[in-house]
Amino acid sequence: MNNLLNFLFRYRGILVFALLEVLSLYLLVRNSTYQRAAFFNSSNAYVGQVLDWRAQIQGYFRLVDVNQSLMQENARLRQQLYRPDLSGRVADSLPVSQDSTTQARLALLGRPDSLLLGLRQLAAHDPDYPLIPARVVSSTQRRVDNYLTLNVGSVDGVKQGMGVVSADGVVGRVKVTSEHYTTITSVLHSKSTISARIQRDGTIGTVRWLGDDPAHVLLDNVPRQNKLVRGDTVVTSGYNAVFPEGVLIGTIESFVKEPDKNFWTVRVRVAVDFSRLTYVYVVTSRPKLERDTVEARAGIKPEADERP
Repeated sequence: MNNLLNFLFRYRGILVFALLEVLSLYLLVRNSTYQRAAFFNSSNAYVGQVLDWRAQIQGYFRLVDVNQSLMQENARLRQQLYRPDLSGRVADSLPVSQDSTTQARLALLGRPDSLLLGLRQLAAHDPDYPLIPARVVSSTQRRVDNYLTLNVGSVDGVKQGMGVVSADGVVGRVKVTSEHYTTITSVLHSKSTISARIQRDGTIGTVRWLGDDPAHVLLDNVPRQNKLVRGDTVVTSGYNAVFPEGVLIGTIESFVKEPDKNFWTVRVRVAVDFSRLTYVYVVTSRPKLERDTVEARAGIKPEADERP
């Protein structure tokens, strides 16, 4: 104990100087928007490299789980490709009311629209939404504001504001990019909002996270007069060009009517398991720039997905 005290006393000047330097840098980054952006951009490349090394080591010990997941995904894809009949398939949402148009559609398809759209595939050759494959090198799930780091960057065509999806559904949006790494804002972020739609009846709402349970989000702005069903599929609405229309977000788990509100409080279980997320795709939306320009000229504010 005496040796420790002697050491602190002997080098008190250096220690106090170092402490003040760290405190000053922290205050500078925290209170200056420009300095904060510069700090994120400059540190992203170095931190990303370290996280990439760590992810490679961790990924080596998770190869068994990853291979098992790929085998299951391949099995589902093969079933869709090679199974011509629709026997044994059950919709994950109830069908729409049986009007004449819906009856004709169901007679033709043999199943509700929700099953088709819920299983929508995003083709890499889609001219409007080409995909950039990426690997997750770091992620958080238990914070109020959660982020993921990907091993792709500006040299791969990634830009700020692009959407990120996985084989299971929506993941988040690009926040910061460096030359070879990208940090994205997860769906599990206090300021993350996504324009969504209930697949069964087309009801539009906004998905946001409360900051507590990483497996659930809320679907806001659903009027009380709308009828809801547990298990209904919630997908992206397509009201903006960040995400294509019909990408899976999750399924409705519960809903209640608050006495002092005109909207349902809808609890949605997210489709993506962020604790096991390994591979994702960055959506390089080509119509977004043109659409943003037209809406800006008209004075239209951006939708939920367009916000920072």
